[in-house]
Amino acid sequence: MKTPIERVGLFGKYGDKGGREVLERLCSLLQKRHLHIVVEADTAAALNIHNVPTAPIERIGMEIDLAIVMGGDGTLLNVARTLAVHRIPLIGVNVGRLGFLADVSTDKMDMIGEILEGHYQTEERFLLSAEIVRGEQVILTRLAFNDVVVNKGELARLIEFETYIDGQFVNGARADGIIVATPTGSTAYAMSAGGPILHPELAALVLVPICPHTLSNRPIAVPSHSHVEVVLVSDQSAHATFDGQSNFRLVNGDRVLVRRADVPVTLIHPLDRNHYEVLRQKLHWGRRV
Repeated sequence: MKTPIERVGLFGKYGDKGGREVLERLCSLLQKRHLHIVVEADTAAALNIHNVPTAPIERIGMEIDLAIVMGGDGTLLNVARTLAVHRIPLIGVNVGRLGFLADVSTDKMDMIGEILEGHYQTEERFLLSAEIVRGEQVILTRLAFNDVVVNKGELARLIEFETYIDGQFVNGARADGIIVATPTGSTAYAMSAGGPILHPELAALVLVPICPHTLSNRPIAVPSHSHVEVVLVSDQSAHATFDGQSNFRLVNGDRVLVRRADVPVTLIHPLDRNHYEVLRQKLHWGRRV
């Protein structure tokens, strides 16, 4: 945060009726510092908030200097994608479950005051830019923070696809699908599918097959500047999903193109945050003997 923070946007978990108390605590903390507060419109409606300015998520990025997101990682993923074009830094307040990204707990809200006083660390993470090409036409574009996934549809049947990296053929596969993940997404679906955990500072992508029919089809890591192409070659039902939050039906011959996006996301963390401590806590790793 190179510029002074004067306007703060507050975002809650959609459909969550229980976040009003957390939001009111945040508002009180920010008002004591004479900061201008804007609450995202759907959050205000869900929590029945009427006494603060509001703005729709499509416009709020033009009105704030900092975003504070109350929820789990899923909520932060959605807000981060939307605000990326505005280069708005984000703080995550974890009222969800795991909280790899949203790492300020509700019982340590004083950390936000310390951050606003300049005691914080920043972390820049990259997004994925995805296109779906049908014939010669781009029919869909999306951003993803965690991953872009090509997977089977409603039936429990394998799909067939080919993978290319920078125009070079890698392999053809029969599987439930394939995950293209960022280092951020390496602790999400990709990890569950057997992929490696990448350090957030690595400039790399990981490609993880989902239940491949050939057991030698293993996850691979490639440079983040790689252009990945997944081509559906079967007539089976298949979908492309983006951060597990939006979904698009694919047909035979569709190409899913994935590359590193031009705009990054800046996360704001407390000074004492340690990446390996986060992994120990969230994944229940053993501690020092």
